[in-house]
Amino acid sequence: MKLLVIRRDNIGDLICTTPLIRKLRQKFPDAQIDALVNSYNLPVVRNLPELDSVFSYTKAKHRTADQSFLGVHFSRLCMLWKMRNESYDYVILANGGCLPRPLALARALNPKHIVGFIEDGNKLGKYINLGVNNARPEGMHEVENLQRLLSVFDITDQPLPVSIHSDETEVASVRAKLLIQHWYKKTVPTLAIHISSRKPPQRWPANHFITLMRDLYSKYNAQFLLFWSPGDEHNPHHPGDDRKAAEIMEAVKDLPVLAYPTEKLEELIGAISVCDAMICSDGGAMHVGAGLGKPIVCFFGNSDAAVWHPWGVPYELLQKESRNVADISAEEALQAFERLLPFIKMERPSIENMN
Repeated sequence: MKLLVIRRDNIGDLICTTPLIRKLRQKFPDAQIDALVNSYNLPVVRNLPELDSVFSYTKAKHRTADQSFLGVHFSRLCMLWKMRNESYDYVILANGGCLPRPLALARALNPKHIVGFIEDGNKLGKYINLGVNNARPEGMHEVENLQRLLSVFDITDQPLPVSIHSDETEVASVRAKLLIQHWYKKTVPTLAIHISSRKPPQRWPANHFITLMRDLYSKYNAQFLLFWSPGDEHNPHHPGDDRKAAEIMEAVKDLPVLAYPTEKLEELIGAISVCDAMICSDGGAMHVGAGLGKPIVCFFGNSDAAVWHPWGVPYELLQKESRNVADISAEEALQAFERLLPFIKMERPSIENMN
């Protein structure tokens, strides 16, 4: 049997699809199970052991300076032609609805069956011969909702945790950077602090991060990796947080902090993997932490916490009626971290042994 899972959305969306892939492997241990994703999200599933192959293509808006508009589309057509020759039995559209572009990709592959959500009044549903009603029960998490697609394979039990795997090269890189820090200690918590968020209501202020980090150091002798998306905050295409990070680093320069801007997703995955817990706003980085099994303190603004909270890990979620994370105090964040302490394990046996 040959199965293909298509998910071409954001980082968190693809991470929330990993339990579906893992369930397919449990059900069909001898099947060929592949995935089709976009190049931006490829590191999420590149090392996923449940997959036999991962195909990726570059969206036009994600192309680099050396890639032409026509070039990325030609490469996509070549990839689809190769995939069509696989003669898939099932293509699973792991999306939050019946969407035209993923369906077009599936139809181009000419599989025996297309599995996906169907909606009343959406004529595209006629191309999905194994359909599941898209009416999501209120308060259902994205992971649970996606697993409803597996009912066509008689898979109806509880979803597994989300899962991603770091690249060994990236892990070695961050460990090497930690080794040369005079302040690094194995016996104290190493915390991932991620300060960036795409949506304004999800951006926790710099002064809150500063206060929280000082409190965590004072009370628990914590050490930190500070993550952010590099760049100028006024860049209309790829806004970054260099200014915010510089403000924080200047204010906590006497604390044990390693600045870690991440240009690439695989860098973020590798660096979070060596941390003991994570503090961040809702977003792709939060789901990376969940995929790596990290306890998480997360700030939610105007996104649906029931649908997007960290899946499969201990977490403390803070959300105000204003739906603006700026209204969450540093004291509240500290208290949330303290509630997570029983779940935080500091196990990095190989760091001090590396030369």
